Amino acid sequence: MAAVLASGSGAVLSHWSAAALWMIRPNSRSVIEVTTAHRSRSWKGIKRHVSLVPDDERVVEEGIPVTSVPRTIFDVAATEDVDTVSAVLREAEYRKLWDRLSLWDLLERYPGRRGSRKVRIALERLKDEPVGRKRSPLEERLSPFLRRHRLPLPRYNDWIQAGGKRYQVDCHWPGTHQIVELDGWDGHKGRVAFREDKARDRRLTAAGYTVTHLTWGQLDDEAEALAADLRTLLSPVPRKNNQTA
Repeated sequence: MAAVLASGSGAVLSHWSAAALWMIRPNSRSVIEVTTAHRSRSWKGIKRHVSLVPDDERVVEEGIPVTSVPRTIFDVAATEDVDTVSAVLREAEYRKLWDRLSLWDLLERYPGRRGSRKVRIALERLKDEPVGRKRSPLEERLSPFLRRHRLPLPRYNDWIQAGGKRYQVDCHWPGTHQIVELDGWDGHKGRVAFREDKARDRRLTAAGYTVTHLTWGQLDDEAEALAADLRTLLSPVPRKNNQTA
């Protein structure tokens, strides 16, 4: 709040600082980002953007004047790649952070504004994206990888029934028995967790599922081979011809 007040009348929290306030993207940056209508003297620890923020693109959240969620996403899109914009948009959808003025409305208002093309792509992706919330950076990296190799997208953090129990898996392709577990740097630590993961994989396999584990290194170093293997795993199994000569 102090950073907004120090920036003068009409200032609002914006960009990554607004995204953090809305809890749609973590922000480890030490600089507070604020948007003002007029240029003003710089303060240490405050990054000021000069832009007009209309009344219908600003709200007050927790007592702090801040850009609305759609305007925040639009501002972030100016400097970030489309995968990041998609991730922020998905989190906003998951949290049901809707506003009377939507992103589509902002695209009509600012058709040529920097970042508008990425916002449009992210919105189109959301239409085709399977339900399921991504919970890790590795999960966020998988969707662009699959699109790049023209592979179908999975349902993330899906629940599977096997052996009388329900298990949450990282990725599942409905209509198939294919499951992918994403092993990040910080995942599945400790002997107990390791044993539980192995037991879960065993029960899923016994129920007819194929469980494949992927790592950061494989996405980086074995991209082509990995894509080929996934394509084979996700291909429909041809029916056997039971006729005999």
